[in-house]
Amino acid sequence: MNFSIEPVLDAFPAFRCGVVLCEIEAVPEGRAPMLDAATTDAEFDAITRYHLDTVGEIPAIRDWRKAYRAMGIKKTSYRCSVERLLRGVLQGRGLPRINGFVDSYNLASLRHLVPIGADDLDHVRGDLGFRFAKPGDSFLALGDESATEDPPKDGEVVYADSEKILCRRWNWYQDARSPITLATRRAIVTVQGLESADVDTAIADLRTLIAEHAATRSATAMLSRDNPTVDLATLKP
Repeated sequence: MNFSIEPVLDAFPAFRCGVVLCEIEAVPEGRAPMLDAATTDAEFDAITRYHLDTVGEIPAIRDWRKAYRAMGIKKTSYRCSVERLLRGVLQGRGLPRINGFVDSYNLASLRHLVPIGADDLDHVRGDLGFRFAKPGDSFLALGDESATEDPPKDGEVVYADSEKILCRRWNWYQDARSPITLATRRAIVTVQGLESADVDTAIADLRTLIAEHAATRSATAMLSRDNPTVDLATLKP
């Protein structure tokens, strides 16, 4: 099983993606006290450092807005995942409570302002990675009870395996067929960055958090223009 970002690098040469392969002993149903306290601290830090009216001036967020415009996405309702997390915190909603694994990577995402997403590896098929959308792509939005197909538009960067889209608009919204649940025992996590992101530090923090709060062993590879593809079989958590 290969993972590649090569298809998008001509258009977005600064794109870097950390791939974290995980073996999970158990996904906690809720947040442990230490994770809850760390999340509260990160939310307070974000509220202290940033203002809702100037989110778009943060370099890491500005990079993603520029990339989205380059994909032809101009609607303000379509924002990268980390901007949506940050805006939710600044609007007083805090980080969402999903489960101990997801809450851990959302915390790392907020701390380092990088989009982070994860999929249950047992529900992923074939090769995967980031590419441009193509005719016939299949996408079912997570949480859409109608299970209505919502295929991506031409020119849209997507994260996909060999049979379906895993995330639309690069990192905007996840498909319903591979989320992390309490039953997940193997996961693949992506840590994504453009010009202003410190992806390496974010990965290190992420691995610490999921080890401490979701009993997870992990191995990682960094993909970039110089190293655009990895064979996942070479990663041994």
